[in-house]
Amino acid sequence: MRLKELEGYLQEVNVFTAPNVSLEQYPTSPHIAARLLHTAETCYGDIDGQVVVDLGCGCGVLGIGAAILNAGLCIGVDIDESALENCQTNIADLDITSIDLLKHDVALLDKDRTIVSLWGSKVDTVIMNPPFGTKNNKGVDMLFLKAALDLADRAVYSLHKTSTRQHIMKKSKEWGVGVDVLAELRFDLPQTFKFHKHQSVDIAVDFIRFQPSG
Repeated sequence: MRLKELEGYLQEVNVFTAPNVSLEQYPTSPHIAARLLHTAETCYGDIDGQVVVDLGCGCGVLGIGAAILNAGLCIGVDIDESALENCQTNIADLDITSIDLLKHDVALLDKDRTIVSLWGSKVDTVIMNPPFGTKNNKGVDMLFLKAALDLADRAVYSLHKTSTRQHIMKKSKEWGVGVDVLAELRFDLPQTFKFHKHQSVDIAVDFIRFQPSG
């Protein structure tokens, strides 16, 4: 599928109507989601026919995109019931059949082995746009990354603030994880919450592919 065609499909995904500030619920734009997924498939073959997990799936744009690219199965994980309800509505509206949803705290996945126990093994690929770790959530981005690396057998695709690149590189080396910054993107963060002073903020974000060890 061509990139523009995929982006067109993802523009039909409805986003949060009442985002939760404590969970940093900012939507992943169809433009960025399409590029992440298209790269994962066309350059590495990490989507088509694979078992894919979307961590912190929110309204489901990444998971739905993976399903459109013929993932064998996509599992969307989120702690927020409202987000999962929105995601389920999007799945139904787009007539997607290859997505399962799981309500769970992503930070605990590597501790209680929930997905591994439910599906019997590790999954192939993890895709995610984790919280950046702001507004009293410091370090949550790395909790997401650690959980993703413990789940994935092939690869993890993730978005992280460019300002955290050196820290991520250091931790990846400590964990024995392969890491490749595929692109530096501009993340247009819209005025979503009352404390936002500007109509939108342009944030530098790294699009990273991680290759789990072992």
